[in-house]
Parts: sequence; C-alpha cells; structure tokens
Amino acid sequence: MDASTSQAAFHNDLDMSSRLVRCSQPIIDRLSEETAEIPLSIALSDGRARVLTRVDTARTIGLMLDNVSFAPGFGYAEGGIGTNGVGTVFESGQPIHIVGPEHFHECLQPFACSGAPVRDPLSGRIEGVLDISCLTEHSNPLMHSLVRAAAHEIERNLLLDRSHSQQALFETFVRVDARSRDAVMALGGTVTMANASAHILLTPSEQQTVQDHARHLMSRRDRAVDQLELSTGKVVRIRGTRITAGHDVVGIVVEVALVAEGSPDRPSPLAAEEAVPPPTMDTGAGLNLSQLLTPSTLSGSGRSPLWKRACRDIASAMSRHEALLVMGETGTGKFSLVAEIYHRVNPGGRSVLIDAVDISHSSYTDAEVALEATALPTLYIFRKIDQLSTQGVERLNTFLLALADSDRPVYVAATLSDANIDSDLPFHDLLAHFQQAATVPPLRHRTEDIPAVVVQVLNKISAKRDTRVSPAALRVICHYSWPHNIRQLEEALSAALLRRPVGEIQPEDLPGYCHDAARRQLTGMEAIERDAIIKALHDANGNRVQAAAALGIARSSLYRKLKSFGVTTI
Repeated sequence: MDASTSQAAFHNDLDMSSRLVRCSQPIIDRLSEETAEIPLSIALSDGRARVLTRVDTARTIGLMLDNVSFAPGFGYAEGGIGTNGVGTVFESGQPIHIVGPEHFHECLQPFACSGAPVRDPLSGRIEGVLDISCLTEHSNPLMHSLVRAAAHEIERNLLLDRSHSQQALFETFVRVDARSRDAVMALGGTVTMANASAHILLTPSEQQTVQDHARHLMSRRDRAVDQLELSTGKVVRIRGTRITAGHDVVGIVVEVALVAEGSPDRPSPLAAEEAVPPPTMDTGAGLNLSQLLTPSTLSGSGRSPLWKRACRDIASAMSRHEALLVMGETGTGKFSLVAEIYHRVNPGGRSVLIDAVDISHSSYTDAEVALEATALPTLYIFRKIDQLSTQGVERLNTFLLALADSDRPVYVAATLSDANIDSDLPFHDLLAHFQQAATVPPLRHRTEDIPAVVVQVLNKISAKRDTRVSPAALRVICHYSWPHNIRQLEEALSAALLRRPVGEIQPEDLPGYCHDAARRQLTGMEAIERDAIIKALHDANGNRVQAAAALGIARSSLYRKLKSFGVTTI
C-alpha cells in the first residue's frame, strides 16, 4: 500500500436506514449542536468501516474531507487506507486518537481524528464507529472524551431499541400464558421461552420440532395457524401471534394444543385425513406416504413435519393429476423431490426438465408438435418460472394451454422461489394454470432431519468410499444456518472430502464458513482471516493463547475477531 496514492473504495450497497443509523441520529444531531462553534465533522461508519453519515459544523472542513473521500459510501478499513480514525478502531477494538502524521495516508495528515467503537450491547460485536475529525490546529484532548461518551449513548439507544422488541415478546408470552391452558412457547432472535405446560406436553426433541415450525410460520405472511404430526406420532395444533417492529416480524408466540396422541408405528388422525388419494392413472401410483418415505430416497431423507407435508402435497397432486406449483428457497431440492415422487407414482413415466432461461422463441412455437411424441405418462417440470421475462411468460402460457387441451397423459409442475411470491414479476400471469401448491422447507427449518440429510448427501458424493461424519463435525453442521440449503451442504461436504477422502470427517475438514454464526455477510478478506483463525485454533486444539501467538495477534484481538465472525464451535 502506497501512503501517497492509495484511495478509499466507494460502496453503493450501504444500509442508510439501518438500526444503527436510526439509533445514532439523535446523538449526532445533539453533538453537532453542542460543537457548532468548532469546525469539525462527525461521522458514523458501519460494521465494515464504510462511512454511513457525516455532519459538518463548518463548510470548510466538509469540503476538505470531501477531497480525501471521507464521505458516505467510502470505505476506511485500515487494510485499504492505513491508520485512521475509523479502520484502526476495528483493528484495536478500542477508542483511538490520531493526530497529523500518525495517519498512514499523506492526504489525511492535516487532520486529527478521534474514533470510538459502537458495540451491540448484547453480542459485544462492533456495529460501527463514531468519529470526530478536525484540522490538527483545532485538535483537543476533549475530543477523545466527547466521542467516547457519544458512542456509549448510541449503545444505550441500541439496547433500548432492541429491548422494545424483546419486551414486546416477553409481554405477549406472559399475556398468552395467563389466559391459555395450552403449551405456550416464544421465539425471537436468540430468545426462546416455554411455559411449564410445554415441558410437560413435549419432549425436548418435540420442542425443537415445534420451534422449527414456529420459525417457519413466522417467516410466512399467509398463515399463523397450523396442524402438524410430530415424529413421535403426536398431532398438535399451533396458533401463532407474530411480534412486529415496523414492517419486520421479530418474534412469535405460539400456543400448542394436543389434537391426538400417537406413536410412530400407528397412523394418527392427521395421517389418515391427509393420506394420498387413489391415483387416476397408472397402477404404480398407489403409494402412500410411508412407502414414499424410505431411507434410500430423497423423500426419505427427513421426518420433520414440514418435509413430510411437502412430500405428501406433491404426491397428492401427482396422483390427482393436478398441475403443481412447488415453492421454496434456492437449493432446497424442489426439482429433485418433484421428479423423484413423480417417478415413484408413475414408474413407467418420463420427466422433462425445462429451465425458464431456456424457453426460446423456437422452443414451443408449435406445442402440438412437442406433444406428438408423448405416448408415455410425461411430467413437464418448468424450473424457476419466476425468472421468466414477459415474452417468456407468453410463450410458456401458449404451451401450457396446449397441454391443458391435450388428451395425452401429461403432468405439469413448476418451481419458483417463494421470496418472489409478493413481487409483481410477470410469472404471476401463469398461476391460473396450477391447481395445487407445495412448499419445500429450508434446511434450517428441518433441524431433526440434518443428520439423515448429511448421510444421504455424503453417500451420493463419496462414490461408495468409506466416509462418515464425526459427532463433532455434525455438531458444527447442525449449528450452521445453511442459507443456500442442501446445495451448499453438498459443496461443504465435497470440500471436506478433498481434505479427507476416506474415513471420518472432522470439524477442521469443513469449510470455514461452517463455523460461522455471524449474522452479516463477510467480505472476502474477512472470510480469509476467519479461515486462518479457525485453522490456528484447530492446530492449537482450541487453545486461544497458542492460536493468538501463532497468528501473531493479541489474545484480545483474537477474542474480538471470534465474536465478530460468530465462531463459537471450536
């Protein structure tokens, strides 16, 4: 890095309406009023040392700071711009005061800067930095005290802001518990509560299943009441009350009532009520749910109520010969599950996959021609229809109309991301062609299924080698949120097999992000740093002192980085 030529990078993806900005604004406004007679600038950065806001008490200081790109959108991490009043705070983890030539970059040396970290009151993670900058001739030791006091006030606002949501969750939990005779549970962020009835009615594993389902209900806008069959055979009804902050759902309180006792060996009333109806075609379609859920199949990779419901809904639509819309996050296995269940319902049938991006002008100009070759039962799966353009929607609409008018044995399914359901994308014009919908749940809502999914994925990618996952590695896998679902799990286990082709996969064999519980997206450099820290900790058998010495950093810096990266499993 050159002290005379390096420049701050500009970023256009800042969150200018974040909780940090909201909680900081009144403090910054008051501070600027109190220092109005001194030519200085008050700036706030985000958790990646990027300037979010800046307030100047004099036009002159503002123009000078504009000239050095100390302005909203520009990054001032120490790795890119050297010692400064923002980035150095992240490196040291404490307030700093830098005057003149103490700055690494020559263009910053006319200034004096005092910066203080703004920490999340609960996690201790640095959420941003408050910085006061002025010319060196106006520097005063009081600046250091002033910025520290203001940063503490922002932290208090963050605590109050977060406490409002948690207080609302707690008050709703107490109110519901007082009037209800049922089991009551509350979830919000890292907070989980349950009354005595919940502990009596539900085993720990059943409570975990209900929590997963409650999070699923919390993420949906169309339903806060549901009924599910637990793996132990119990059937429960869940009624949820969402806790909101603005437009965001921050928690949920659920009442859990027992509908029917049961056991895994005896079908419950729910199972009988939702059993797959008799098929309209092909004798192989008489499979019931228990036959579909065999350990050797994808559908058999889970026993969670949400997964079983998805399998049941797909099989039901196939056996009824209804056009099916399959929703879910990217990587959940929507296409594979639909194709597998179809072929089990119709063993002699065939399936045709058509990606939305492949629907060209010539693909379905004459739909009748495409159907001429369809003598066997055929499933057309249109993948990612939410990515279709207006022209693509028109072409697919023409083909779907032809399918509907055909007397050929055809089935129709389409997949899309449920994140786009509320959008105004063109695919909405196609929804009239479908009679049933199924939702494939994300992996994080299938906690009890993860061990079985891991075994199945490992068997698939290991080419019949003697491979398995150690209990410690499985704990790491279960702890991670898997934002890209099964597809990401396959990538992680493939990477682990490169490090340990046979034998028992250990935690250190998994990619670094598997150890990451951070709620923010890490930069490329942060991800490299996190992986180096994880390796050093594994090499030192978890000894923080030895790992810090091997990395050449202070132990306090190591603890701060572990918190920042959300590494808790080593």
